[in-house]
Amino acid sequence: MNLTIPDDILTASEMSEADLKLEVAVLLYKREKISAGKACEWLGLNLVEFRRELGNRGLTINYDVDDFQADVETLRSLGRL
Repeated sequence: MNLTIPDDILTASEMSEADLKLEVAVLLYKREKISAGKACEWLGLNLVEFRRELGNRGLTINYDVDDFQADVETLRSLGRL
């Protein structure tokens, strides 16, 4: 599916197409509708660039207790804990 944003919407928002795309990607990421990887893929950014953009906006990465526990288990399985 492709979404077309009319030029008058871009003009009214005073944003470039790339800026609007970034806004949508950040919104979807923060609402946990897409992963950081999907956002990066869509935007053509690497993970560091995307995380920097989140930081510039005062936003944090989506990382919850389940993610932490999975990371701990991975470290244990690698013998690093």
